[in-house]
Amino acid sequence: MSVRALIVDPSAPAAVRLGEVAEPVPGPGQVLVEVSHASLNHGDLNDARSGRVPVGAVLGSDAAGVVVRAAAGGTGPVVGARVVALTTGAFAERVAIDVGALAEVPEGLDPAKAVALPVAGVAALRSLRSAGLGPDKRVLVTGASGGVGRFAVQLAARSGAHVIASVGSAARAEGLAEAGADEVLIGLEGLRRPVDVVIDNVGGPQLVAAWDLLAPGGSVQSVGWTSGEPAVFPPYATIGPAKSLSSFVIEGDVGADLAVLTRLAAAGALAVETGWQGSWQRFDEAAEALRGRRIRGKAVLEVASG
Repeated sequence: MSVRALIVDPSAPAAVRLGEVAEPVPGPGQVLVEVSHASLNHGDLNDARSGRVPVGAVLGSDAAGVVVRAAAGGTGPVVGARVVALTTGAFAERVAIDVGALAEVPEGLDPAKAVALPVAGVAALRSLRSAGLGPDKRVLVTGASGGVGRFAVQLAARSGAHVIASVGSAARAEGLAEAGADEVLIGLEGLRRPVDVVIDNVGGPQLVAAWDLLAPGGSVQSVGWTSGEPAVFPPYATIGPAKSLSSFVIEGDVGADLAVLTRLAAAGALAVETGWQGSWQRFDEAAEALRGRRIRGKAVLEVASG
């Protein structure tokens, strides 16, 4: 049997096309999920064009749906359970997923909201944790209007930190104060006092400027690079009191963190903003809007089976 999927194709306008692949066969520690929704990330667009995901392979990381075959070993959710996952090859009608890569979706949480949590939510949660978040910290989130940024603002605010949200334009600042930002800035203009934590989603010159603003002992977590521009540090910029610039990637099982995020979202304690939602047949439209930074929050694809 075959299933439809969004596969990498360099000849397609967005380097991705809707095609068919063999239905996956779950391994011993995997469940088979019928996917209803997927979430598109900047990283997916980069993967499609960079060669990191091979030509003909299924793209995507974020999926939500229903378990149609439980794990052979008896671990993980049962058939019929609603789940959300962070997994390779997520943009397909059916996906085999490791039980450690998913969490059950709580009652009352729309799968179209849950599917926005895996990459963006886990990146926000783990980068803040790695940076040493605390109630006495000043936290700067760049690219705060995007998926990772909006979650990072909310999670940092929940910890009691003073949160500074940086966006590219006034139009993209909407809703960030309500999400918990104490200050909302266009770029870094007007920011004079040092910060303890930077969650950087932009890269380029703004990363260099954020480094200059970092207090001794502080940490910059480089989560994304939506600017596509180089970061050029002037001579001696890295000489002085100890502070750190850390690369970031999501590694290992994410099920426990996904369970935390879904519970918060289900309780209304973590807002999920969907800036674009539509059929996966409109992938090119979603990709263009995301790449052009015209989407606040997340882009969600509806996966139609059949």
